Amino acid sequence: MSSLISFIFLFIFSFLTSFRASAADPSSYCPNTTTYSSNSTYFTNLKTLLSSLSSRNASYSTGFQNATVGQAPDRVTGLFLCRGDLSPEVCRNCVALTVNKSLNICPNQREAVFYYDECMLRYSHKNILSTLTYEGGLIMKNTNNISSTQNQIDQFTSFVSSTMSQAAVVAANSSRKFHTIKTELTTFQTLYGLLQCTPDLTRQDCFSCLQWSINGMDLYSIGERLNWPSCNARYELYLFYNESAIETLPPPPPPPPLESLVPTPPMSSPSLPGKSGNSTVLVVVIVVLAVLLLIAGYCLLAKRKNKTFDTASASEVGDDITTADSLQLDYRTIQTATNDFAESYKIGQGGFGKVYKATFSNGKEVAVKRLSKNSRQGEAEFKTEVVVVAKLQHRNLVRLLGFSLQGEERILVYEYMPNKSLDCLLFNPTKKIQLDWTLQYKIIGGIARGILYLHQDSQLTIIHRDLKASNILLDADINPKIADFGMARIFGLDQTQDNTSIIVGTYGYMAPEYAMHGQFSMKSDVYSFGVLVLEIISGRKNSSFDESDGAQDLLTHAWRLWNNRTALDLVDPLIADNCQNSEVVRCIHIGLLCVQEDPVKRPTISTVFMMLTSNTVTLPVPRQPGFFIQSRPVKDPPDSDQSTTTKSIPASIDDESITDLYPR
Repeated sequence: MSSLISFIFLFIFSFLTSFRASAADPSSYCPNTTTYSSNSTYFTNLKTLLSSLSSRNASYSTGFQNATVGQAPDRVTGLFLCRGDLSPEVCRNCVALTVNKSLNICPNQREAVFYYDECMLRYSHKNILSTLTYEGGLIMKNTNNISSTQNQIDQFTSFVSSTMSQAAVVAANSSRKFHTIKTELTTFQTLYGLLQCTPDLTRQDCFSCLQWSINGMDLYSIGERLNWPSCNARYELYLFYNESAIETLPPPPPPPPLESLVPTPPMSSPSLPGKSGNSTVLVVVIVVLAVLLLIAGYCLLAKRKNKTFDTASASEVGDDITTADSLQLDYRTIQTATNDFAESYKIGQGGFGKVYKATFSNGKEVAVKRLSKNSRQGEAEFKTEVVVVAKLQHRNLVRLLGFSLQGEERILVYEYMPNKSLDCLLFNPTKKIQLDWTLQYKIIGGIARGILYLHQDSQLTIIHRDLKASNILLDADINPKIADFGMARIFGLDQTQDNTSIIVGTYGYMAPEYAMHGQFSMKSDVYSFGVLVLEIISGRKNSSFDESDGAQDLLTHAWRLWNNRTALDLVDPLIADNCQNSEVVRCIHIGLLCVQEDPVKRPTISTVFMMLTSNTVTLPVPRQPGFFIQSRPVKDPPDSDQSTTTKSIPASIDDESITDLYPR
């Protein structure tokens, strides 16, 4: 607790600025996908709609109203949402101001979203009512970051994340879909928060939107907000909302499971008829005891968290194998379920062994990974994968169900992915037609969320080191799940990079600094993600290029097209006619930022995630990627994606000489 107080003092006197949008220029999202003409029926309907939303008869007392004008295909639907702490008059003024500026800011565009500090206005030719959307987001953060030790930063981010998540449950359960936070960080510093959804959303959609917003925040700055058309979330270390206009509510309860979200019943105040004085004393005593219990609980939690972060390190993970004992399965049961590992049950083969589909006696379908006896993955690597994956719980990571050790046999049992791995669909001419751009964009976002969890949101920092298309599995709904943690490395609290003398990875996915010098970090995974993005967009493997293509690899090809301002030529012809060009070009831009040769220039995965989910984030100009001609291994692996140790020959476009270098 004292450490938290000490770091609060470091910025308690910092200049705190609010994020007020300029009254002259609201933040806006104007996707130029469909337009209308000035003499069209749609424009007439739009003007009628905007007039209705800004009229004095609108429901400014509730802070929310929606309306629909006209018939398809010229129908237009709109809504406004005012911040829940504002008076009807302030709400009306904000909506009127936005309406007056909307047609000038987004001229001739059929859909738009406008953000002021006090209100949000939205209209579209689509049905936007009671529909959750993550398009057109806006992120704003205080430029003052927490300047303290990593341990104190982790304490702060954990506290903010848990507090905001609890408040999200309360907001989702409230009739107005609105809730504010006021909770003490220390005796001298208070955390304020505000969470709100459009009231037409269901409780489940509201909670999902708010949680998505919280997950998208960095949480290491001392103030941040994230706005979506469906919801918004914000926290500060100063009072930024009208506290007097908000009814005092009890602290939010711990969040229940999503499926059990129910309205929170109102709390009644204790009363003792005829003993008002005693009642007051009793209330004061209860409040004091509650505060003391909260402080004690927080101190205990912080202490336990400190112990977890301070003692967890890569060197100690090997001793944690006992924590997975409950996951140990009977070898004979697995042997029977795979028909003694029959070849007909085989569904894949990776760098460390074969994968089989198995069905247990209870009907449960699973994927069984049988590590090869001559695999370079020894007992330590096996224990690493068991411990790491058992502790990781995220919708974009494959779930470990159990393991088995029997003599030389080492078995891992995972949840079964009916659509196999990404490469099976992406690089198969007959199957890739299942992947339209909407699904591909969903896959890119899901992979980014999975890496974000590994790098930032899990208890330990996990570097995967072997991200590639064959290690991205797809469930029944084509949701991507990162798999194969056999080469994952766990970083200590203050560690940002490491060196290794054994370079293991897959051709085309390894970052230059790793392939050449054995240096790996979170930016190594970012590089691999960039390659994946370009492969998904192009529908081609990085290693599928030859001299006839005029490029050494996919990165060279993508970079040349980008410099020639013909980036769309990279797009797979199967999706070229059915995708949003601006969205695809933005993804190509992000991919090139991720594969820049200098790891310092590559964005972090949290920045990448924001680039993908918010069009308001400005992308920097990409620099030259790390170009490589990968020499063949001594013996070609049967699977072109097999992980291996390799000799790398770096090549520069501008240099004539090529020098052989071996990883140290």
